[in-house]
Amino acid sequence: MKPTANTILITGGTSGIGLALAQGLAAQGNTVIIAGRRQALLDAAAKATPGLQAVALDVTDIAALPTFAADLTARFPDLNVLINNAGIMIAEDVQTAPDGTAQATITTNLTAPIALTAALLPHLLAQPSATVVNVTSGLSFVPLASTPTYSATKAALHSYTQSLRHQLRGTAVQVLELAPPAVQTDLMPGHAQNPHAMPLADYITESLGLLANPPANGELMVERVKFLRNAEATGSFDQVFAMLNPA
Repeated sequence: MKPTANTILITGGTSGIGLALAQGLAAQGNTVIIAGRRQALLDAAAKATPGLQAVALDVTDIAALPTFAADLTARFPDLNVLINNAGIMIAEDVQTAPDGTAQATITTNLTAPIALTAALLPHLLAQPSATVVNVTSGLSFVPLASTPTYSATKAALHSYTQSLRHQLRGTAVQVLELAPPAVQTDLMPGHAQNPHAMPLADYITESLGLLANPPANGELMVERVKFLRNAEATGSFDQVFAMLNPA
């Protein structure tokens, strides 16, 4: 992915990692479009960052994604980067009665990025060069037991990204995976104040560098997440799992 002169769509772009990435990429000379459900947050983000474009999108309305993609590419014909960032992380007790949390998490975190990628892929394939970035998680590799569906959807999105990358080899579409560690955002209550989480500004600075010069395997892993990514390969999975999930 070239560092500048892209036209980029970021889902879940009104807060947290999505908004901070949008601001960082816009500062590098890219046209950045943020998508989100809440118009007030879209308006506030666009006002705070001159030049940032904002579009309303509920990624869980899967049936509407093809129309959204057609309308968006008509408005922004130079669109060449999709960052599937929208996601929810909710604690679940598997012993309680189902309340829709698991299905909402699956739809938002897994079904939506797959469907939006499919809707935009014909357009991206027609560009001289294009990139799809799927935002997964360090929990793709070692799950947090208190968020079982979140961890499972991120593991599935990691797997999907590997397959997508293989199928698109030899095309103009590069496929990257951005897997954050715990970052100080409001993804879950208390995360923004967690002293053990990575400061958001530090995460964005390191991630922008990785986006500009991605490794050959397409996995954008900041140093703070590598202990999770490599846990199984280094034989430390059980130790890391126990650290994340005390008995």
